[in-house]
Amino acid sequence: MRILFSIIITTLTVLYGLYTNAQTFHNEEEVIVDCNYSFEESISGIDIPKAIKKNLVLLNVEYYSFDSKLHRGQIVLHKNAEKDIKEIFEIIKIIKFPVSKVIPIVKYKWSDEDSMNDNNTSAFNYRKVKGQKILSAHSYGLAIDINPEQNPHIKRNIVQPANGKYNINSAGTILKNSRIVQEFKKRGWQWGGTWRSSKDYQHFEKKN
Repeated sequence: MRILFSIIITTLTVLYGLYTNAQTFHNEEEVIVDCNYSFEESISGIDIPKAIKKNLVLLNVEYYSFDSKLHRGQIVLHKNAEKDIKEIFEIIKIIKFPVSKVIPIVKYKWSDEDSMNDNNTSAFNYRKVKGQKILSAHSYGLAIDINPEQNPHIKRNIVQPANGKYNINSAGTILKNSRIVQEFKKRGWQWGGTWRSSKDYQHFEKKN
């Protein structure tokens, strides 16, 4: 009787192990890969000062997109922002806050406008602040724009991207009491949704 019981327990243990491994494999297969750049590919096609380039890293992140499926994307950012963004995207994944896509802006030939029009979430982009001569925080990889279509930049009734619409009832929209805003602020980031001269709801910038 003891031998039979031992055989049953062993069999159940083996079957459970096989089931667990199968589930793990199945889950891994379900991840949709939005991009798979090497670091050099992700920063190609543009002249980047060595002082900036040496601080850049390529981070893989996972998130649920608007199709409710798990996706994997990549972000180029400053190494000092890597830990923060990694932690925040882990939270984004857990709470299933929908993110359209996360692809290095090299795909759009470094066009911020094209990236926004495609509702792409991105960080590093070596460029100046629009309408100014100073470099944007994106030029250092210390800023990230999330879901531009749902969280546009609005200044004097000009909306960017042009197809953007800030609707507090739409999925993927960032609000002042959003968990995402709270987590960024905890880590010393500023949210563009609180700016006075304009509202840049997609934009988070590391300040300390």
